[in-house]
Amino acid sequence: MSYEYKVTEKFWENFYALSDSQKASVREKWKIFKDNPFDPILRSHKINVLSAYARHTIYSVVIEANLRVLFRIDENTITSLDVGTHNLYQ
Repeated sequence: MSYEYKVTEKFWENFYALSDSQKASVREKWKIFKDNPFDPILRSHKINVLSAYARHTIYSVVIEANLRVLFRIDENTITSLDVGTHNLYQ
């Protein structure tokens, strides 16, 4: 399936606050994500608590040990919502 990709302002704000090595990790995983957001390398998974709160399915991609990207899918559009540590889940 071909997706259109969008990114929120919150994502960009938190992305630019990351260290250079973390930004590089996000960029590396983005290359995989744009081809297949559920590639096993990304360990994409549903975040149940956030999904219930948002009333929409929210997924997380593992970038590094404690670095995640949250995203949602609406038909053929994927929106990257935020990037950061596990604190994103709260």
